[in-house]
Amino acid sequence: MEYEKLDAAAAERELASLEGWELKPEGDAIFKSFKFKTFIQAFGFMTECAMRAEKLNHHPEWFNSYSRVDVLLTTHATKSLTTLDFKLARSMDKAYLSRN
Repeated sequence: MEYEKLDAAAAERELASLEGWELKPEGDAIFKSFKFKTFIQAFGFMTECAMRAEKLNHHPEWFNSYSRVDVLLTTHATKSLTTLDFKLARSMDKAYLSRN
């Protein structure tokens, strides 16, 4: 699969279009913590995002603790950020907004 690796300037532009996502210090990943009212909402969010990730063939690193879901996105094949990371981030933001 071909990946469009983003340089630092392109990654910063993409990040500026997102709310609440942070660039990791190494510059190769973005992070966000999603908070929900209940475990069921958090789990539903993860389920919806898992289906989107599977369609993109791009899977997050994530951690769930009751009503919180921490997400780290990076493209392991390139050891950098790619357009897929930002597509999945936007999809996750949309899923989150539909629950709040």
